[in-house]
Amino acid sequence: MRLKTSLLKEPKHKELVSCVGWTTADELYSCSDDHQIMKWNLLTSETTRVVKLPDDIYPIDLHWFPRSIGGRKQSHAESFVLTSSDGTPVYSVAWGPDSEKVLYTSGKQLIIKPLQPNAKVLQWKAHDGLILKTDWNSVNDLILSAGEDCKYKVWDSYGRILYSSQPHEYPITSVAWAGDGELFAVGSFHTLRLCDKTGWSYALEKPNTGSIFNIAWSIDGTQLAGACGNGHVIFAHVVEQRWEWKNFEITLIKRRTMEVHNVINDAVDLLEFRDRVIKASLNYGHLVVSTSLQCYVFSTKNWNTPLIFDLKEGTVSLILQAERHFLLVDGGGLYLYSYEGRLISSPKFPGMRTDILNAQTVSLSNDTLAVKDKADEKVIYIFEALSGKPLGDGKPLTHKTEIVEIALDQKGLTSERKIAFIDKNRDLYITSVKRFGKEQKIVKIGTMVQTLAWNDTSNILCGIQDTRFTVWYYPNTVYVDKDLLPKTLYEKDASEFSKNPQIVHFVGNQITIRRADGSLIHLNISPYPAILHEYVSSSKWEDAVRLCRFVKATATDEDQTMWACLAAMAVANKDMATAEIAYASIGEIDKVQYINSIKDLPSKESRMAHILLFSGNTQEAETLLLQAGLIYQAIQVNINLYNWDRALELAVKHKTHVDTVLAYRQKFLEDFGKKETNKRFLQYAEGLEVDWNKIKAKIEMEIAKERERAAASPAVRASVTVQQ
Repeated sequence: MRLKTSLLKEPKHKELVSCVGWTTADELYSCSDDHQIMKWNLLTSETTRVVKLPDDIYPIDLHWFPRSIGGRKQSHAESFVLTSSDGTPVYSVAWGPDSEKVLYTSGKQLIIKPLQPNAKVLQWKAHDGLILKTDWNSVNDLILSAGEDCKYKVWDSYGRILYSSQPHEYPITSVAWAGDGELFAVGSFHTLRLCDKTGWSYALEKPNTGSIFNIAWSIDGTQLAGACGNGHVIFAHVVEQRWEWKNFEITLIKRRTMEVHNVINDAVDLLEFRDRVIKASLNYGHLVVSTSLQCYVFSTKNWNTPLIFDLKEGTVSLILQAERHFLLVDGGGLYLYSYEGRLISSPKFPGMRTDILNAQTVSLSNDTLAVKDKADEKVIYIFEALSGKPLGDGKPLTHKTEIVEIALDQKGLTSERKIAFIDKNRDLYITSVKRFGKEQKIVKIGTMVQTLAWNDTSNILCGIQDTRFTVWYYPNTVYVDKDLLPKTLYEKDASEFSKNPQIVHFVGNQITIRRADGSLIHLNISPYPAILHEYVSSSKWEDAVRLCRFVKATATDEDQTMWACLAAMAVANKDMATAEIAYASIGEIDKVQYINSIKDLPSKESRMAHILLFSGNTQEAETLLLQAGLIYQAIQVNINLYNWDRALELAVKHKTHVDTVLAYRQKFLEDFGKKETNKRFLQYAEGLEVDWNKIKAKIEMEIAKERERAAASPAVRASVTVQQ
C-alpha cells in the first residue's frame, strides 16, 4: 500500500497553508497566512477564492460541521483561532470517541479532560519535545501524537504507549487518522508517511512541500490533503492495497482499477470500475467491492460478470463476509445482502452508531450477526441474520466487564452457534448465542489474549495469549467435559511474533499473523482436527475413530489431542460408544466406567439424563427426568449430588420417597458423625421411622417399573432440548 501524491506546479496561496478541510469526497477548502480561503474541486481541477479574511486574522484550524446521518451535506464551516496570552499554548485539541472527553496538548504533556465536573483528569508526559499535533480516533479509540522530538507515537485511551517511531530528521508537524481507524498519515518537512494503526509504516513520500502543517482525510478515507509550508496543498490517494484469499491476490493498482492474480496458473485479470474504490473484501470465494455509488460482487470462478447494485448511502465503512452472505456498514445502518445482491435484512438496535463499528466490534456468520454496543460496552446485540430481528428472547448478551473484541464461529448448527469475546482484562470467554430462557453460561477459556480468529471451515479457534500461540481445536469441550479442555489445545511459543501481533486470517489449516513491524508470518497447524470436525458433523463415527488410530500409528505427539477432541465431540453428540473408546485411549478410566454404567440404565430418558450429568448439566438432567415422570430418579440424582434441600423439595412436592431422602440424609450424617440442624429435615423426620428394607423394596419397584415402561415403548423417542 502506498500514497500517490499530486502537487500543482505553482502554489495557489502566497504564504504557508495552515489548515485544510473536506466538505465532500471531492471538495476541499484551504486557509492560509495570506488571509485567503480557497475552494478546490477535484473533479474539475478548479481552484477558486471563497473569501479574503481581514489582515489581522491568521487562521490556525478549520473544522467542518460533520455530515448528518441522512447524508445531507452541511453548507457552513466553523473556523476557530487558538490564541494564548500567557502559560502554555494549546497546539492541538481532539474530541474523544463518545464526545464526553477532550484531549489536548500542553507542552510535552497530553491531557484527557472529561466534560463531567469533578471527573479525574488523565495526564502524562508523551514526548521529549513540544507536542505539536494530536488526534483521537472514534472507531479504534487510539490516540496519535506528534512532537518536536521528531517522533510520532500511538497510545491507547489510558495513556499506555503502543508504538513509538524512530526519530525523524525534522519535527513531526501533523498526524491524522483515516475515518475507519485502519490507517493514519504523518506529515513533516518534505515528508508524508502512510502508517498502519499499529504504527508501522506502509509508505514514505518525499514531496517538495516544506513542512506539512495539517492533514485532512476525505470522508471515504481514500484520499488526504496536506497544508504545506510553501503555499501548496498536496493531495494524495491510497493505492496498491492488497487482499489475499487462498490462491488469489488482488491489488488496487489505480483508484478505479484492480488487478487479480491467480498464483496457481499465473493468470491475471483487470477489473475496471466506474467510480473510485472505497472498500473491498475477499473471502469465501467472493470479492465484494464498494465504490462511491455502487457495490460489485465478483465470484472467484468468474471475474467477467460481476453483480452490481446501487448503494443508498455513499460511503461504506466496513464489509464483512460469511459463507452465504455479506454485511455492508455505512453512515445510515447495517445492511445484509446475499451474494446475488438481494437485501436480506437491516438489523437495528437502540442508540445504534454505525460510524464507529469495525471488524473487532461486529461479527457475522451464516445465521447470526453480533454487534458490540458502544453506549454500554458490556453488551453484545445478537440478531438473526435472515430476519434482522434480535435472537431468542430479544435480550442482548451482557458481560460483567467491558468487551474489546467479538467473533462468531462459522460452521455447525444454528442451535450450537458460539461467540468468543475478549474483555478489557484480556480474558477470553465463550458462550452460546442461543438461550433457552435460562441464564447465559459464559465460560472463560483463556487469559491475556491479544487477538483471536475462528477458522473458516470448522469451529476451531486460535489466539495469542501472553507468550503462547494457542489453538482450541474444540472449544465446545468446556460445555461437555471441562477437565478435557487442556488436552484439546495446541500451544506454541509466540515470542517470534514480537509485541502486539494480530491474527489476519485463519483459512484452512493456515494462519497468517502480522507482527508489530508489519511483516507477515504464516503458520500451518495439523490438518487432522479439521478432518475430525468434518467426520463428526456428518456422523461418521467409525471414520473418526479410524482417523485417530491412524494419527496414533504415525507416531505424532498429537494423538492424545485427537482422542480428547473425539471424546468431547462424542459426548456432545450423545454417541457414548465412541466416547468410551476415546476416553479409554487417553486413560480416563473413571469416565469409561461411568459411561458403562449409563449403558446399563433401563430407560432412554435415564440414559439421556446421565449423559447431561456427565457434562455437568444437573438442572437439565433433573428437568428431563421430571418431564418423563421419573420422579424417584430425579430425587436420587439430587441425593447423589448431595443437593439435599432440592431432593426433599421434590419428594414433598410429589408426595413420594420422603422417607428415602430422610434415610439417605441420616446415613450421610452418621458417616460424618454429625447431627441434623436443617429445620425442614427435622420437621419431616418427626414421627417417621426409617425402614431400609422397605425403602430398598420401593427403589427396586421403581426400577422395575421404569424397565417395564421402557420395554413397552421402544419406538417412542424422547425429544430433548439440551443447552450446550
